[in-house]
Amino acid sequence: MDQEMVVMEIICNAGEARSLCYEALKLARQDDFDQAQEKLALGKECLNKAHLMQTQLIEADEGQGKVPMTLVMVHAQDHLMTTILAHELATEIVALHQKSVG
Repeated sequence: MDQEMVVMEIICNAGEARSLCYEALKLARQDDFDQAQEKLALGKECLNKAHLMQTQLIEADEGQGKVPMTLVMVHAQDHLMTTILAHELATEIVALHQKSVG
């Protein structure tokens, strides 16, 4: 496993997911809830890819410090976790706005 490639995959997929979350929020403000849900679904797919990469790192490490911790890896993990939160919040905000519009 090329650690640098895995870390970059996490960053790229998390970044794409975050962008899709914000696109979903913009679409919800325009009352385009079908497209907003589509963007959230695409974002979830990107998050799943990033999470799979994270799982590969965890499995390779085996809880024994076999995978060296680098600053870019910490950045990737931070990016992934904040994007997971952004997706959860965007999903709730879109649902709340849709409910308020009726």
